[in-house]
Amino acid sequence: MDRSWLQPESQRTPQHRQALRPRGSWQALGSLLLALVLVSGVSLVRVVPVAAALPPGNAVTDPAALLRNALPIEQPDLQKLQHRLEDSSDDLRAKRWSALTGNARRTQAQLSSRRAALLEAFQPEQRDQAKALLASLESELQAVAEAAEQQNREAFLATRRRALTTIGEAEALLVGPFPFEIPEAFADLPRLLGRATVKLTTTKGDLTAVVDGYNAPLTAGAFVDLVQRGFYDDLPFIRAEDFYVLQTGDPKGSASGYLDSSGQERHVPLEIMVPGQSQPFYNQTFEDLGLFKATPVLPFATKGTLGWAHSDQALDDGSSQFFLFLFEAELTPAGLNLIDGRYAAFGYVVDGFDVLQELTADDGIVRATVVEGADNLRPHA
Repeated sequence: MDRSWLQPESQRTPQHRQALRPRGSWQALGSLLLALVLVSGVSLVRVVPVAAALPPGNAVTDPAALLRNALPIEQPDLQKLQHRLEDSSDDLRAKRWSALTGNARRTQAQLSSRRAALLEAFQPEQRDQAKALLASLESELQAVAEAAEQQNREAFLATRRRALTTIGEAEALLVGPFPFEIPEAFADLPRLLGRATVKLTTTKGDLTAVVDGYNAPLTAGAFVDLVQRGFYDDLPFIRAEDFYVLQTGDPKGSASGYLDSSGQERHVPLEIMVPGQSQPFYNQTFEDLGLFKATPVLPFATKGTLGWAHSDQALDDGSSQFFLFLFEAELTPAGLNLIDGRYAAFGYVVDGFDVLQELTADDGIVRATVVEGADNLRPHA
């Protein structure tokens, strides 16, 4: 029996359906909001009850940016370069080319003036690689500025993407030893001490996802461990709802999760990192913690966010089932959905969005493989 909160409607007991109602299902809310749009043409953004509840600024919805922001580093100079480039999106949408040119030139000047300090932030054995990355970044920023001056949107997007990728590579070099101790209570669980890249080959094509163990080591570790075991191979999607989720990981047979060598179902605690905290909170929702306006380090803020399913009755009984969050800006807005702080995100799809768009309940995972970062997996403490 599938005990997860996202289990297929046909498998829910009447008691389970009733238990879901107090927490609020985004499926039901999304369907209601979608119906309002179809019937009245009203903008969904207007149904948010309190405008003041909107998070300040623009919520980050790009998976690459979310992953850069989630790195456990503190390097203000490099991160200021990153954010200056990322924040140019508003000007690009409004075609404010002079502002874009000025921003690019200021970013170039910042890199030039802070180059020595930037290099000092790297370990001596990393300096040569860091120098090469900063040299590439210098050329890429020049290309960004030229694209802005020429008012070439496609060139601007392409060159900015390359520059941000280079910044991300430099930031990744700055990550030191794993940043915190995982509680002894979870010593028998696998953990991912870093990141891994996973390819999900589906019946419609390939998805590539980056799994983040820096902020969800137990959740990411359980997932990568099961990928390595071939657990997800040939499993169907057990739930597929437009604008909401795709879920899989329910094994064949009567079990609802992964059974270890003793025949017991392995459980993974709810694990959520909050900015400013030294380690994740375990088995506590934001509601439990009184963090009603918090945004996790890994938010459900983009299409293809990987989430770990658990039952509605417990926070710590997630075992193998995961879902792909089908972010829809109007139905499940970043920072204003009912999933952040209740379920653990542990990574993001970074390639294959055209495939993700086509997947339905008739599809499934053909094979899951770890293509990078397998050496970051530890079977237990």
